[in-house]
Amino acid sequence: MVASLCNTTCSLLLRPHLSQNYTSDKCSARKLTSNKSELRITNSRAGKVNMDLNLEVGEKLYLGMDFGTSGARYALIDKEGELRAEGKREYPLYMSEETVDWVKSWRTTLFGLLEDIPVSLRPAVASVSIDGTSATTIIVDGKTGEPLCKPFLYNQSCAEALPIVKAIAPPNHTVCSGSSTLCKLVTWWNTSSDIPKMPAVLLHQADWLLWLLHGKLGVSDYNNALKVGYDPEVESYPPWLLSQPYSSVLPRVQAPGTTIGTMKENIRTQFGFPEDCVICTGTTDSIAAFLAARANETGKAVTSLGSTLAIKLLSTKRVEDARFGVYSHRLDDKWLVGGASNTGGAVLRQIFTDDQLVKLSKQINPAKASPLDYYPLIDIGERFPVADPKMEPRLDPRPESDAEYLHGILESIARIEAKGYKLLKELGASRVDEVFTAGGGSRNEKWIEIRERVLGLPVRKALQTEAAYGAALLALKGAAASAASAAAQ
Repeated sequence: MVASLCNTTCSLLLRPHLSQNYTSDKCSARKLTSNKSELRITNSRAGKVNMDLNLEVGEKLYLGMDFGTSGARYALIDKEGELRAEGKREYPLYMSEETVDWVKSWRTTLFGLLEDIPVSLRPAVASVSIDGTSATTIIVDGKTGEPLCKPFLYNQSCAEALPIVKAIAPPNHTVCSGSSTLCKLVTWWNTSSDIPKMPAVLLHQADWLLWLLHGKLGVSDYNNALKVGYDPEVESYPPWLLSQPYSSVLPRVQAPGTTIGTMKENIRTQFGFPEDCVICTGTTDSIAAFLAARANETGKAVTSLGSTLAIKLLSTKRVEDARFGVYSHRLDDKWLVGGASNTGGAVLRQIFTDDQLVKLSKQINPAKASPLDYYPLIDIGERFPVADPKMEPRLDPRPESDAEYLHGILESIARIEAKGYKLLKELGASRVDEVFTAGGGSRNEKWIEIRERVLGLPVRKALQTEAAYGAALLALKGAAASAASAAAQ
């Protein structure tokens, strides 16, 4: 994927009312919150917000959508990777039988985002791609595409299925986690009473949303399919998985950014998209965020400093070790090796307000090492770079100076980050030589300087950090491949 994004075409890359056709749901539901939306149209060449953006004759645009944990975004880019429009929506929370009806919420948000795209820009949209949360799983009817059960969310653990999965999978495989897609499939298979009655298909969140746009049921990508057991290196499901009775539920898999087909006619005409607008396979939200950072060379890494700390490194070698939650996603001829710690910004928010973080950070000398040694965690348990479910948070002793305390916490998180990259190298990944930063922590310049000193590496903020932008790059890739294929015929 990264190699493909760096070809000639992609060299610069690295509201309101909804149609009843798309908001109906068979289940009775009540809406708890409004679907708030925010729209920004950007004339990026002029570097300002402009509600009167004109397109050049024949200009094409590429649409990416990111479905995260609490809301969704879209990004519309041109062939040079310039951001032309963007917007976001919170998920409307519909209730059904006292639980959130996520399927209806996601469906409503998808078509809400399409309506948010400026009408004048829609005829120029050449392709669409979507990313979703990793391991969010939907089992659907193989004929109608309607969900057969409630979705299994990304963080939902199916621990009861783990012994079954461990008995069939190789040791320390990516699927050997209670929250893996395979554990969710096994749980559904063992508890559903409808299995003998109807064909079923497993889809990930992004797969299902894309299906709503192209109508070809049962297509996934090898980033999303990793946690159900798909082997992207040999481009097939392994024999130990295919021998299971539920293998018939598995989707067919393609590379991210592969053209699936054109947009369904009823949707195209409803929203004013062109007749040749193609829909492309997607990816996970974390992979899309990595692509957005344009870290497209071996040894380049992205650290996401959000509520938790997650690192991803572009490597020539595949590395997997479920003991540490380390796994590799394929990116064309390279591997994106990653791990995630339970430390991160959530700890800071528990202790300081946003205003305090800004004011106290100004008092820190980032060139001076803090003598304080903490292990900042919200709760008991760590997964990476130390796999210890019993590890307790260590945030004492607390000095009298709040600035010194913040300094100690920031530096301690930086040390954990450094240990993470060291572990990836010990497991066989390529050596990291530069780190891009995404997430809320990327806005703290003092923290970046602290991390640069602790890591002993150049550290800088990624120019683009939104996963929707990365999904738009996949849409651009798919459109370029589709155009090249058509030209060759």
